[in-house]
Amino acid sequence: MKKLAALVLSGLLLSACAATAPPHSAPGTLAGDAAHPEATKNWVRTELYFGVGVISDQGEEANAAANEARWRDFLDREVTPRFPDGLSVFDVYGQWRTQGQSHVERLHSKVIMLLHADAPKQRADLDAIRAAWKKETGDLSVLRVTQPADVSF
Repeated sequence: MKKLAALVLSGLLLSACAATAPPHSAPGTLAGDAAHPEATKNWVRTELYFGVGVISDQGEEANAAANEARWRDFLDREVTPRFPDGLSVFDVYGQWRTQGQSHVERLHSKVIMLLHADAPKQRADLDAIRAAWKKETGDLSVLRVTQPADVSF
């Protein structure tokens, strides 16, 4: 009897851990707009993380204004032309430690969030944006996170 109870309990626990597809929301309200389809297939959510300035105790206000102007210029020149249909930008605080360093760098950072088709052109555009930022700033990296997205407009 104990073995049967343990088996039933194990089955219940395992079934609770099984992944299920997220429920679909109500039908979209836009139709016929390729940039904002009613339902999507093979879309992803990509986040790009950019360090825009080191956090310090001195002269931060003037430096922050210059960094913001440089960021806006980069966004207008490199990002928006590649993703003109829309994106979101978040101000975040970040920390970074280069391999082999003993100290952590604290950074004012920006995150761009994009919802887009998972296609070669979009992947190439994302790589071009990252390369442009690294070339312009001398930064070692721009973190990219891409996940499948169930999108409806």
